[in-house]
Amino acid sequence: MKGLIKDMGLTLNGELNITLTVPRVHQAEVAKLVDAPVAVELKKYRERRSLSANALCWVLCQDISKALGGKTTHVDVYRKAIRDVGEYEPLPIKDCAVDTFAARWASKGTGWFVDVLDDSKLKGYKLVKAYYGSSTYTTKEMSRLLDYLVDDAQQMGIPIMASQREIDAAIERWGLDA
Repeated sequence: MKGLIKDMGLTLNGELNITLTVPRVHQAEVAKLVDAPVAVELKKYRERRSLSANALCWVLCQDISKALGGKTTHVDVYRKAIRDVGEYEPLPIKDCAVDTFAARWASKGTGWFVDVLDDSKLKGYKLVKAYYGSSTYTTKEMSRLLDYLVDDAQQMGIPIMASQREIDAAIERWGLDA
């Protein structure tokens, strides 16, 4: 829910009192919470990422997959793009925990996967690359991913249904950068 902090001050017993303004459509929902303990999380509001940028990503992945004659799935195309230009964390993981970590990491979404590189410098550990799914990408990161997919598609002679201006607008609306 989007809101606005209108005022804040200290109460007589030293607690912080915050006055929030939220859209009226939430009135019934908020009224049920008056004088009840609530979980509070305040963070800077950001527009939700553009579905058109996400949709464009998946259309490109599907088109590339089809152009490859079904030899690979659209998910494989997406993961290859993530591998080639995406964000990841290099992590040493205990040998016995690699499979569990990989399964739990992958449960976050399609773009969340692990590549096991080699034995770590630490004895009994493997070095892994833990890739982040594009749902966490900043505008700059999403732009790099889409540019990569557009370039792949163009090299394969796949017509891009969106103009460069439309692609740029979709990336701009991605909205994760502050």
